[in-house]
Amino acid sequence: MIDDIDRKILRELQSDCSKSIAELADKVGLSKSACHRRVKILEDSAIIDGYRASLRPKAVGYELSFYVGVRLKGQSDREMGSFEKKVLKIPEVVSCRLMTGQTDYLLYLLAADADDYERIHHRLARIEEVANLESSLVLRDVSGSSSIPV
Repeated sequence: MIDDIDRKILRELQSDCSKSIAELADKVGLSKSACHRRVKILEDSAIIDGYRASLRPKAVGYELSFYVGVRLKGQSDREMGSFEKKVLKIPEVVSCRLMTGQTDYLLYLLAADADDYERIHHRLARIEEVANLESSLVLRDVSGSSSIPV
């Protein structure tokens, strides 16, 4: 179980994982060795599952982002597994979530422009298991962050 100090460490790392252990220790009020030990425990217990660079989509050529609701033709393990394998091969698909409700999957994807999105949409529509796609263009990311509250 994590405590308040672990939560401070996690918040700091989600804000900027490039901080040195010394900087992190200073921010959370621990010695360097105690902070390093706690970070190692959080990593070893898979609470921290990795460190990533957070990229600005427009800076790397993606002007548009979409959420796409996907309904499959069937709900068998085979159909769902086959769809998941195929959709994960599309590099512009940033996330794929199995959902409850009217859509089976919710995809978040990036596109350079409308023509690029049309290409991606056609690729998704050609997946054998797909019955229906419903796209929503993201106008603006209000949150500006994908951090998990701790």
